[in-house]
Amino acid sequence: MRNIIVKVHPSKTNLKKKDQLAWKIAEIASDKAKINKDAVEMVINRIIDNASVAIASYNRQPVVSARQMALAHPRNNGANVFGLNPKVKVDCEWAAWANGTAVRELDYHDTFLAADYSHPGDNIPAILAVAQQKGCNGMDLIRGILTGYEVQVNLVKGICLHEHKIDHIAHLGPSVAAGLGSLLRLNTDTIFQSVQQALHTTISTRQSRKGEISSWKAFAPAHAGKLAVEAVDRCMRGEGAPSPIYEGEDSVIAYVLSGPGKKYVVPLPRVNEPKKAILETYTKEHSAEYQSQALIDLARSLNKKIKNLSNIKKIIIETSHHTHYVIGTGANDPQKMDPYASRETLDHSIMYIFAVALEDGAWHHVKSYTPQRARRKSTIQLWRKIVTKENKKWTKKYHNRDPKKKCFGGKVIVKMKNGFTISEEINVADAHPAGKRPFKREEYINKFKILTENIISKKESQRFLKCVQNLRKLKPKDLKGLNVEVLPKMRKKIKKRNSIF
Repeated sequence: MRNIIVKVHPSKTNLKKKDQLAWKIAEIASDKAKINKDAVEMVINRIIDNASVAIASYNRQPVVSARQMALAHPRNNGANVFGLNPKVKVDCEWAAWANGTAVRELDYHDTFLAADYSHPGDNIPAILAVAQQKGCNGMDLIRGILTGYEVQVNLVKGICLHEHKIDHIAHLGPSVAAGLGSLLRLNTDTIFQSVQQALHTTISTRQSRKGEISSWKAFAPAHAGKLAVEAVDRCMRGEGAPSPIYEGEDSVIAYVLSGPGKKYVVPLPRVNEPKKAILETYTKEHSAEYQSQALIDLARSLNKKIKNLSNIKKIIIETSHHTHYVIGTGANDPQKMDPYASRETLDHSIMYIFAVALEDGAWHHVKSYTPQRARRKSTIQLWRKIVTKENKKWTKKYHNRDPKKKCFGGKVIVKMKNGFTISEEINVADAHPAGKRPFKREEYINKFKILTENIISKKESQRFLKCVQNLRKLKPKDLKGLNVEVLPKMRKKIKKRNSIF
């Protein structure tokens, strides 16, 4: 690996292309690095994971809306839409939109946390859609996905967006563009321009994850993927981009992030070095914000130890800065304590999540979020006894650069009315690579079977799992097999709405 120093340069210095971060990204996207075997296996795992959560969200309103929009853009040699017959094809950028929304809706796929947040699996829908439309094979797809993960993970390590209230999809645009460059074997300059255009068009504020969180949270990464596809298309036609997009005098760093005096350090592999960043990422066992995963596991454990939850006086969760200020009481969002809040908001309230997991001793991607569940009297009482607190010890663990030492958990202190105190802590989720029950292929397949049960047929399940595990050998015509078709009974008649498309 190498560390790239990224800072603002005055226009008069005329910073050379080859000294810009976007060019360094384009270099690794266009190189001829060998493919790491373990990384390939993880690509397969993540395609299975994405299919699981996309099919589970098939009839949720944002997914239905995105799918209807995509279907208004049919294309004979286009890409497939999750849940539909593979004969149905649409323009690839609209497939990226529909499938990206389906993957993100339940907040239930993979994650990588460092200086910023990310869901690297958001790269897959756009890269897969273009692969299907452009007649790429399985190895092309693998190469594209590995690059997408590599770029996003390393941008997330080096550049913090959320401290400036910028949504994390600003790292997704460049990573998808770079992944598409690898997929299509584009030259370095075309990828360079594409990365810059994609970043320029995907900068948005974090209000999408603040206050009353709406369905845009599901649409946001799909939108970034769609914009990246369009950026690559323009650049393949010879168009350029705002440049230098990171280092320019009026650039992203200068006026959106920390300003002209800031130096960022972005790690990247050397040219032709194998791309293995996907191996540093981790998926979710529970459908909730990743920083709640370990705490859900801890709540399930405490459920067996505390017989009468009504005797609890107060619960203090000591955790990292990120967890406290994003999904904890440090966010100062009253909506996070509101039983009438949206699912998307409850998903970002560790107080709600911990209360439900502690009461139920379990977590379910649907049942744990129903209005009836959120408004249960005992839950509300317990919920409002929970506060979070930043502990620098946990913040330091969160930012540890060693993946084996990085932690996303916390310490829970339960104070009982009789004066007795119960205190326990957890470093990482059970499903984390360093957890009690790390996810391997068997767990990914089991998650797929659980989330798609009664939504797809057993025959379709077996067909998909066989196809995806043969990813390396898939020919262009076989990529449609990575789509999963739902049962006819699941295809609810959609009421036509007054819309543009």
